[in-house]
Amino acid sequence: MGKLDGKVAVVSGAARGQGRSHAVNLAAAGASVIALDICADLEGNTYPLARPDDLEETARLIEKEGVRAHPVIVDVRERSAVWSAVARGVEALGRLDVVVANAGIAPLGKNQSIQSWSDTIDTDLVGVFNLVQASLPHLGAGASIIATGSLAAQLGSSTKQGPGGSAYSFAKQVVAHYVNDLSNQLARKMIRVNAVHPTNVNTDMLHNEGMYQVFRPDKEAPTREEAEAAFPAMQGMPVPYIEAQDVSNLIVFLAGDDSRYITGSQLRVDAGGYVKAVPWGR
Repeated sequence: MGKLDGKVAVVSGAARGQGRSHAVNLAAAGASVIALDICADLEGNTYPLARPDDLEETARLIEKEGVRAHPVIVDVRERSAVWSAVARGVEALGRLDVVVANAGIAPLGKNQSIQSWSDTIDTDLVGVFNLVQASLPHLGAGASIIATGSLAAQLGSSTKQGPGGSAYSFAKQVVAHYVNDLSNQLARKMIRVNAVHPTNVNTDMLHNEGMYQVFRPDKEAPTREEAEAAFPAMQGMPVPYIEAQDVSNLIVFLAGDDSRYITGSQLRVDAGGYVKAVPWGR
């Protein structure tokens, strides 16, 4: 018996990284999963995104847990496409109980353009709006909405990292505000809304040339090893990053009844990154 037996979740950005981890862990707890991903690159992003084979592998891992998978290739920037994908998923799996708005990009480094700003806002912010709004008509009492934020949202705006980095910070801050205000609107319906704010996570979003340039600006073309030497500066604990599983543990908790009275929360999985950077009372 799993804590999410009989429930259905939708997860965006599910083809790899945090999204895959969340989808598979929700499945291991008993939930069937509508798995969404664009499975294609974006012009303004600075590293390769997932491919259809990645989403197929996520679906295989979900079904390996004995539940159903409904994978859909969809661009979360496109409102009508997301509404259609969610509706088809609900029709196929029968209901919707958990929403994990996770899809995101972080274009950093030397190869950014103004398109990096647009693609980041449209994915990391508008994509959250689109998935949540598309899901609301299908949710009832006891449902849980979870948005992926970032430690960057907690630390404030950054104008030093170019259009992609600036847009990422802005988008995650607005997501946090959106979660706060939407939770108040849905509380009387017994629908919970929370945000999870990870620090650096050991995924492709972290391990790419643009991110390495941010952490090692002293190097022309920093290697992964050189960047990892600087990664621990982000956290209070002496670790370079956390694992996707560390975030998924919290996602599964927020999805189930153990968190039935937790709503409107901004929950950090940041290895002490926030308390290291922000004095008490600020």
